[in-house]
Amino acid sequence: MPRTLKLGVNIDHVATVRQARLASQPSPLEAAKLCAAAGADGITAHLREDRRHIQDSDVIALSQAGLRLNMEMALTEEMVRIATTLVRPKSCCLVPEKRQELTTEGGLDAVASLDKLMQYVPVLRGAGIAVSLFIAPDPAQIDCAKQCGAEFVELHTGSYANAVSATERTAELDRLAKGAEYAHSLGIGVNAGHGIDYDNIGQLLAAVPYLHELNIGHSIIARAIMKGVGAAVEDMLALMNDYPGA
Repeated sequence: MPRTLKLGVNIDHVATVRQARLASQPSPLEAAKLCAAAGADGITAHLREDRRHIQDSDVIALSQAGLRLNMEMALTEEMVRIATTLVRPKSCCLVPEKRQELTTEGGLDAVASLDKLMQYVPVLRGAGIAVSLFIAPDPAQIDCAKQCGAEFVELHTGSYANAVSATERTAELDRLAKGAEYAHSLGIGVNAGHGIDYDNIGQLLAAVPYLHELNIGHSIIARAIMKGVGAAVEDMLALMNDYPGA
């Protein structure tokens, strides 16, 4: 049977390595193309307000390359303008953003942000961009997604991924399952992401129904470093073979 659950690969950490040297490599676009060639259904990239990793030019290039781009973005006028006029991604995921965090911490508080959501979600959808809200699997948050017109929710799986006991893990899976069931009952598509890795994905998939897409970044990029580094070293050694100064 064909695979129905889609995979979006978050390539932010490729840009993190590049920005450490303000260099041109590694290229998020090249990484995205490799992900797509390997079977990924889409690419996720978070254009943060402080531009710490992904840059404006990256999301523009990803979109222009014809890749199915999911642009993670804060709920701000600047980001809405960039998405609707410069990038035109296939979809966007509205996320909370704090300047001091290492990565996105917690879900968007859609209840507290409802006025902004009611303002900006129609603008994004009017530009042909599907909208998802990155939220906790709580009924009140899901209700706001429905109210503002978001087509999808992306359930925050971080609490599950960070659970330290079997009891805690089971409780978080139950919350996610109930959240997915409730969103589905409202006609909202269900995605999930944050902290999903090769070890915890099995229990997640066994417990949570109606998933449309998983967005996974760190664990895939981390494994890519280990699985692909051998070839990179061999290529570099080949270039060193003819060093005339030996």
